[in-house]
Amino acid sequence: MTDNTNTTKAQKTDIEGLLGADKVKPFYKRGGFWLVLLVFLGILFAVYYFFFRSSQGQVGFVTQPLTKGNLTVEVSANGTINPIRTVSLGSELSGIVRKVNVDVNDQVKKGEVLIELDDTKLKASVERAKASLDLSKATLAESQATLKEAKAKLSRLQEVRRLSGGKSPSKTEIDAQEALVAKAQASVQSAQAKIMDSEQALKSAESDLSKTHIISPIDGVVLARSVEPGYAVAASLQAVELATDLKDLELQVNVDEADVGAVKPGQKASFTVSAYPDRNFPAELKKVAFGSTKTDNVVTYVTYLDVKNPDLLLRPGMTATATIRTVALKDALLVPNTALRFRPSVSSDSKEPTMNVFGPPMRRSVRKSAGSVTSPNASQKKAEVYIEKDGQAVP
Repeated sequence: MTDNTNTTKAQKTDIEGLLGADKVKPFYKRGGFWLVLLVFLGILFAVYYFFFRSSQGQVGFVTQPLTKGNLTVEVSANGTINPIRTVSLGSELSGIVRKVNVDVNDQVKKGEVLIELDDTKLKASVERAKASLDLSKATLAESQATLKEAKAKLSRLQEVRRLSGGKSPSKTEIDAQEALVAKAQASVQSAQAKIMDSEQALKSAESDLSKTHIISPIDGVVLARSVEPGYAVAASLQAVELATDLKDLELQVNVDEADVGAVKPGQKASFTVSAYPDRNFPAELKKVAFGSTKTDNVVTYVTYLDVKNPDLLLRPGMTATATIRTVALKDALLVPNTALRFRPSVSSDSKEPTMNVFGPPMRRSVRKSAGSVTSPNASQKKAEVYIEKDGQAVP
């Protein structure tokens, strides 16, 4: 009986060895390991809750000291540089260009002849008008002589009739002579009218002759010309473009509708151009147009700035980026812009303890926030600034 029992135990041991049951289990497969881990996590949670959670009610602030300095408020806008006054000159007559007296960039004076057209035909027209005037004057003289003769003959006839007691000459002869006098008077009036017409024709011809010379109406600079000697020009052709002295220019910029209320005549400005990116040119705001310009649903207002150009570095047509100083303060008290918009806010839940089903009574959490930065209000004329005192934000 004992031998059979020993044999059974030996067989069982061999089976367990074959199945690997006699090997030691890994720690993560042991029930005790998981029990210890759960206890450790519970301890960590309790430490965090009772020691670290209570410190969450404290609020931290980011502060910055007040300083003094210069403060400027600026408005930026883009635009182009233009002459204060530009004049485009053309011909009122059709003809052939005989001579061009100026070129691009030439300085010209008022009254200077810029372009001359061929005037051969117009001179002939002037001579014909003069001859027509002389002919009209001669016709007037002849009509006046005829009138004088008719009046004299009528007077003799009337005198003879008076001396003869109305017997001679007859009434018919007197009436005929009176008709001749009236006809002579009409001829004189016609000749006078013809003289006036001839005089106006002469003035027109002389005016056309003077227009063969295109004359500068201003002192300025030639910006462009589009004709050469021998060109056939038509009436209203723009042959020359002039600008006033380029030492005084005008900068036209487009100011956004959101900034137009801050810009006013007399404000100082500066601008840069691509040709001289490291140089700021001074300017002064002259006027702001009331009419608006709408481009891609963006409303802007043309603003004009006076620009001095003594060195002639600036040229018409240059694109400029202008900065207009709308506010300039010296020795001002300066605070960060964010501080002007800061508003503290504190919100907390009930602090009464509550019963935890799985532990001791717990205090509800308290939520505090330092504050928020709000958008500036346009109607707000004054802003509060907060300082930190005993861990609190005080206005």
